[in-house]
Amino acid sequence: MKMLIEIGVEELPAIPFLKELNNIEPKFKSALDEYNIKCDFRLDYTPRRVVLHGDMDEFAGDKVVESIGAPKHVALGSDHNWSAAAIGFAKKCGISLDELKFENINGKEVLYHKSVIKGDLSKNLLAKVINKFISSLNFGKSMRWGDGKYEFIRPIRSIVAVLDDELVDMEIYGVKSQMAFYPHRNYGYEMVKFASIDEYYSALERNGIILGADKRREKILNEFKQIEQNSGLKIELDEDLLDEVVAITEMPTALMGGFEKEFLEVPSEVIVTSMKENQRYFPLRDQNGISNHFVVVSNAISSDSNLIIKGNEKVLRARLSDAKFFWESDLASEFSSAKLKNITYLAGLGSMYDKEIRERQIARELAKIYEKELKDEFGGEFIDELDRAVMLSKADLATSMVYEFTDLQGIMGSYYAKHRKENHFVVEAIKEQYLPNKEGSECPKSYFSSVVALSSKLDTLMGLFSINKIPTGNKDPYALRRAAAGVIRIVLNLNIEFDIKKILSLIAQNYAKFDLGSLELFITDRLYTMYNANPSVIKACLDSGVRDIKRLNLAIIALDEISKDSEFKENFSTFKRLANIIKDSKIDSVDESLMEHESERALYNKFNSLNLDINDTKGYLLSLFDLKPYIDSYFDNVMINSDDPKIKSNRISIIGQIYQAFLKVADIKEITI
Repeated sequence: MKMLIEIGVEELPAIPFLKELNNIEPKFKSALDEYNIKCDFRLDYTPRRVVLHGDMDEFAGDKVVESIGAPKHVALGSDHNWSAAAIGFAKKCGISLDELKFENINGKEVLYHKSVIKGDLSKNLLAKVINKFISSLNFGKSMRWGDGKYEFIRPIRSIVAVLDDELVDMEIYGVKSQMAFYPHRNYGYEMVKFASIDEYYSALERNGIILGADKRREKILNEFKQIEQNSGLKIELDEDLLDEVVAITEMPTALMGGFEKEFLEVPSEVIVTSMKENQRYFPLRDQNGISNHFVVVSNAISSDSNLIIKGNEKVLRARLSDAKFFWESDLASEFSSAKLKNITYLAGLGSMYDKEIRERQIARELAKIYEKELKDEFGGEFIDELDRAVMLSKADLATSMVYEFTDLQGIMGSYYAKHRKENHFVVEAIKEQYLPNKEGSECPKSYFSSVVALSSKLDTLMGLFSINKIPTGNKDPYALRRAAAGVIRIVLNLNIEFDIKKILSLIAQNYAKFDLGSLELFITDRLYTMYNANPSVIKACLDSGVRDIKRLNLAIIALDEISKDSEFKENFSTFKRLANIIKDSKIDSVDESLMEHESERALYNKFNSLNLDINDTKGYLLSLFDLKPYIDSYFDNVMINSDDPKIKSNRISIIGQIYQAFLKVADIKEITI
């Protein structure tokens, strides 16, 4: 049967809807599965409707119901008459006592009954399916309407439920189904009736609605190309913004507008942010950068597009006027950290000024570790400028512009610092202090900027852990996981040694005491999300006790690559056995005079002849894995558990030193293949 379901709603907010979009089809399928209905369907949507259409089986599938009752000795009394438990089971299954049977299940004879419930007509179940489907959708915040009985992302205003061109009568969320839908608002407010599913699609188009999101996207992109050809400008295409405008339009039309060139005096990031976030406009660029033009994707249908353009220009002009005022006002004001004393960071951690003081102390400690790299890059002494960069890094939080455009913190600070002719290293460090700020984003470009960014992230982690604001489950309100991952990414980007344990201990004096091991574990746990590697390989590397991020990175990459070799699984059993034998055994120095078998001497001599270079992690591991034939011979010919405790200890130490060599990279017993 052909199926058409339309849930008509008031305008859906784009962002929460798009977050749930990928779950909508699976959730409808789950609702169908619960009622055993097979349906080949697709999803379409506009801001005022969610549409599911396709082919549905006329009947739901038969349902097999299996019931298990009491054991035989309980069901039958000593007089071989049915007990109350058996009588209750028969009643529950809707059968007579004569129909009771036993079945052997898991070695026990128990009452058992299997019945087949004939599948109902799909149309009789459709209301339940739709109800379950709607209630399963999760858009975050919901609205209540009417008497407050119903709750959904937006009020539901119409329901279409049609099978083979026949209306399925139902009431969902207080709305009765009908073969009618709401048209595009420019076409009127009365519902449009249709007589068949095919007529529904044609009626949509006649009433200003492009149902397919892909078709709306294609229309927008084609009009973008036309605008670029006509204007000679280039549209700055933001895919997330494009998804939004596709979701909020039913008949999109791309139009180009403009604004006065005087507003280009404001930093381009402010103009772009104002366009995208406030108005969902697309900026246009020329060879010099941002131009004084924009593209709006309108949902209005009008014979005079100039009216739409002028209206949007007026709105943008007002916002840019505000931005220009903020910019000029901030430039005329003091740019320093002093105002941060009046901005609270977090209870227990003082003000934003206090945070900068702590960050400065961390930066100084890091500067001691990476002094050579910083001097070479800076071209001489750098510490005063590093102090200045840290102390100015959050100063823009006290500016009017960042108060209005919070996403521009750091970026605006770099503009204000540049205006005041601060050193270019200071300017760049302020701009890059929050990097990397999301998956796939860039890292700070210099050692100088990296130290400032690391100081900020380390203070955030240390500070929040010290006041017990530790993420639990999926909740991470202070983005500490992102901060921890950022520390690792910056270190790997610079390819520098960075011992987490030592550095946390080094900077801990400025915070209330807490278990530093918990933060160390929190940071290293981020490694599991950063590599496409066998998790047991990452665990093995971490269980080595190594906490230098550079060494851990090399170890994970090398060991994961080796473990993926086709012969590794077969050969690894030898080393697993070696590791399991050692476990917590004491490893002493080896006494060659206690060796009785050639296999002992061969393994010992071969191991000691290896030219092991821990800096060549893969070569180091391969050399140790090449000991396999010697270890196999050792296990075949040597009785480790000798009656002589000295010989036993010596034999354990021979293989123990090999295990200890592995342990400099990874605890191999943790690897599972």
